[in-house]
Amino acid sequence: MQLAVLADIHGNATAFQECVEYALSRGITTFVILGDYTGELPGCRKTLDYLYDLRNKYTCYCIRGNREEYMLDYRKAGEVGWNKGNSASGCLLYVYEQLTGQDLDFFESLPISQTLSFPDSPPLTICHGSPRRVNEKMEPGKEATHDAMESESSPYILCGHTHIQGEIRHGGKTAWNPGSVGVPLKSGGQAQFSLLYGADGSWRQEFISLTYDVDEVIRQIADSGMDAYAPYWCKITRYMIQGVEIDHADVLDRAMELCRLKEGHCVWPEIPEECWGQAFRELLPKDA
Repeated sequence: MQLAVLADIHGNATAFQECVEYALSRGITTFVILGDYTGELPGCRKTLDYLYDLRNKYTCYCIRGNREEYMLDYRKAGEVGWNKGNSASGCLLYVYEQLTGQDLDFFESLPISQTLSFPDSPPLTICHGSPRRVNEKMEPGKEATHDAMESESSPYILCGHTHIQGEIRHGGKTAWNPGSVGVPLKSGGQAQFSLLYGADGSWRQEFISLTYDVDEVIRQIADSGMDAYAPYWCKITRYMIQGVEIDHADVLDRAMELCRLKEGHCVWPEIPEECWGQAFRELLPKDA
């Protein structure tokens, strides 16, 4: 059995297509896709349409990510709280405006974890964050990660969410993170995913990193008008997909800290853009 495992596409349709085409060139036609289909990049519509076409042509196992949960929660809350020009929520609003009712119903239908069984291979549990929660990071050496692995019956777990390729072994079990297709960390700007080979009662994985047309994706950000929705969030994204070591989460944390220092409190997403600007300048590497 051969599988292509992809996670965290985040609206990067260009990288998504590159990864799928590579898997197909290797003769792999079964796909495991671990959520966060939309997000930081403007190819939301292309990503979902390509995914639907892929599901029609090949076997695909799809999981809900935290980005899908954000969209569903926003619909349930009456579509209030996100604003254009706000670097915390603007990208979320941009994506939501591209979605149809069919898209949201598709997100609603997705499980947060699933156990897959194939002939001659052990069971695989697939999830976005962890088998317990979509937004729980499975990171090496963390007690919560070990607890999640111990509570799972499958000997193998496939997870995403951290955007970092890696392997975790604990208690006779293995967790593999394929990295992020769309906005990877520690990848040198390459799209990342993995291939899995099952035979003789075990699984073997191969991490893949691919170059793709990053300049085209940067042009898509400018042409889409996404910058106007989330100015600093989009600046961070541009650097990340070029391989610069900066992270949305780190900048957000610092912006919120600056907001608290300035105003005495800070409630997401109401973070002044000047705080975003200062945090961005502080954390952008000097050689970027």
